[in-house]
Amino acid sequence: MWRWHPSINIPANAWLFMAICIAIFSVALTTLITYPTHPALAIMPEEQMANPADEARARALAAELRCLVCQNQTVDDSDADFAITVRSIIRDQISTGQSDQDILTYLRKRYGDYILFNPPLNQMTMLLWLAPIILLIGGVIVILMTRRKAPNKSPNKKHNKDQL
Repeated sequence: MWRWHPSINIPANAWLFMAICIAIFSVALTTLITYPTHPALAIMPEEQMANPADEARARALAAELRCLVCQNQTVDDSDADFAITVRSIIRDQISTGQSDQDILTYLRKRYGDYILFNPPLNQMTMLLWLAPIILLIGGVIVILMTRRKAPNKSPNKKHNKDQL
């Protein structure tokens, strides 16, 4: 059995430091092992368009859209059936000569504003866009009100009746 020599005394801070180093090393090692070395390409070769300019346009449009199945991936990155369907709709519309705005309008009408990663400013999304500004102003007001109500803690010399 492995034992420490009685004369070796390791302080508690050193144990904590070693535990943190081991945790950081294991997280870093796990990340390096599991991190993909190449970007995930959800586009299949048969999906790609013959014209490179049209393909770039389709990829740019797909990058602006949210996969409603995955929710945190773009349609361009997702392998879900929904994303494949939306990519084929985009490519079909591009091949018929539709503009980017027409394609986005068609998809918004079909799936709603949630399909866009940057939803437009309207009545439904007003609170979403204004919430950070409202919270910032509210925080400044709370800070100013609490500072105003705080008693003045400057050291004042109090005079005793005997000193007068």
